[in-house]
Amino acid sequence: HQILIARNNAGLKNLYKLISFGFLKYYKRHPRIPKTELEKHREGLIIGSACESGELFTAILENRPEAEIEEIVNFYDYLEIQPITNNRFLVEEHKVADDEGLRDLNRRIVALGEKYNKPVVATCDAHFVEDEDELYRKILISSKFKDGGRDTHIYLRTTEEMLEEFSYLGED
Repeated sequence: HQILIARNNAGLKNLYKLISFGFLKYYKRHPRIPKTELEKHREGLIIGSACESGELFTAILENRPEAEIEEIVNFYDYLEIQPITNNRFLVEEHKVADDEGLRDLNRRIVALGEKYNKPVVATCDAHFVEDEDELYRKILISSKFKDGGRDTHIYLRTTEEMLEEFSYLGED
């Protein structure tokens, strides 16, 4: 999982190439883009570390060596954190102790951003507009995923809701 944003026309062209490669050359149950292809076609792209399925979050969760985490961080243009409700399933799966543990993961990403001079972006990874719209998503994905019926609260939050969500990080 990564976020790719076209910075300019060269980036847009490279993004189209990567998407085409993913569907035509590297497709395996889902479109895929090998990191080697991404590195070859990186010009004009802004690359973000993405959600809990992303390489950085996974490395932190698995307590990988600092040198490996540094290499991962340096690959990205910006790092991403999300509301703890997005990752609460990690508590349910006993991979993280509690909500404070989820906050600590976000704090760690913020600290890595500061240490390696990478912007950190708080996103809500929205899958639907209003929280009550989750019902429709549950119906659509419950046949595909075993945890399709759980509450995720991955709705589009307002600026005020995001500021409240991340208030534990401080005013700045």
